[in-house]
Amino acid sequence: MKRRNSQSLHALPGADDIQRVELENGITLLMRCNPFSPSVVISGYLPAGSQYDPPEKLGLAYLTALGLTRGTQRRNFQQIFDTLETAGASLGFAGSVHTVSFGGRCLVEDLPMLLELLSEVLSQPTFPPDQVERLRVQHLTGLAIRAQDTAEMASLVFDEILFNNHPYGKPEDGYPESIQNIRREDLLDFHQRYYSPAGMVLAVVGGIEPAKVLDWVNHHLGWWQTPTVPPAVVYPPLKPPAQDIRRHVSIDGKSQCDLVVGTFGPRRTDPDFFPAIIGNNILGQLGMMGRIGEIIREQYGLAYYAAANLVASTAAGSWEVSAGVDPQNLQRVIDLIRDEIACFTHQPVSEEELADSKANLIGRLPLALESNSGVAGALLNIERYGLGLDYYRRYPSIIENVSRDEVLETARRYLNGSGMVIVSAGPDGSAET
Repeated sequence: MKRRNSQSLHALPGADDIQRVELENGITLLMRCNPFSPSVVISGYLPAGSQYDPPEKLGLAYLTALGLTRGTQRRNFQQIFDTLETAGASLGFAGSVHTVSFGGRCLVEDLPMLLELLSEVLSQPTFPPDQVERLRVQHLTGLAIRAQDTAEMASLVFDEILFNNHPYGKPEDGYPESIQNIRREDLLDFHQRYYSPAGMVLAVVGGIEPAKVLDWVNHHLGWWQTPTVPPAVVYPPLKPPAQDIRRHVSIDGKSQCDLVVGTFGPRRTDPDFFPAIIGNNILGQLGMMGRIGEIIREQYGLAYYAAANLVASTAAGSWEVSAGVDPQNLQRVIDLIRDEIACFTHQPVSEEELADSKANLIGRLPLALESNSGVAGALLNIERYGLGLDYYRRYPSIIENVSRDEVLETARRYLNGSGMVIVSAGPDGSAET
């Protein structure tokens, strides 16, 4: 067993098989060879997220990211699509608060083509007017669908309240009224201001030869220079709620009510992140969704789903419990969640729970990293949070060294405050039943 564990550990990404290179223009390139794979995955990000959106044009970074592949100085949308389709390749973009992310895949022999196209859409997009309008209409349709989704709306309003006057409290895809304010010129201006190789990270994983990949990346992206670098964003301080804050989003015609209960959690780089991860696993993830699922679903049968989730980002984090319930059971479920959180913050977890949680977290790591895309995401995670190239080799020992007392202390630090944000979304009157 120990020998198998040692072999499994060695198979994880580490300093001996990850190549990290910083290009002269500020791009960080991370590479890992998988000699048994005929394909290659590229994944990355650059710091051009919604944190730079003007309040009245929230969603600008998101639309800019989606518009990158709609036309460049060399190719129109159809030509870009045909280039990818002919090779059976893919390339897509998405926006978040901090970054614009991208991802693609292709056969190893088509990697130069994919890198050339990546370079082109990042540095030379034209945002054709007809394509911008098409994107706007499609996105407004998506926002209309979101407004009728009880889970989406509960989560959105939860973030708005918890992260009041903070970028994390504003949906990166915007609101219908802010999307209507955005014009093609805004996309062009946003791209000119914030798209830069400085701070860009690119991970390449698959059946590659790192030396060749470095040459290709230098050729296709090394030339890219911009006169400005996106400025650093100073985030405002956040305070946990002094008392419960209760909101209900009324959505007619729904038979289910979705609920989010929570408060702040640790940031990804905080020392108590790992005790929180282990504790959250016990509280609402393991088995039938941990203690929360056991109580609400199995014992009382009051929820369609019930789970706890830790959302840890760069500037802040949240610790949330979510559930989907019959509207008439809403208040009972809220009370049960509060009772279970109170219990969780007053008594240490059992030795058995701790051992099961650690085994689960360690055991599922190799499964998450068995694909090229999983490894690429792991490399970006290492770079984004400064974890070190040996992080995944150290991860099992980090988890094993967390004690019951640390789990309890961390739970008390975040969940034992005087107030919670409680948001439900569903039929009118759900909050009063």
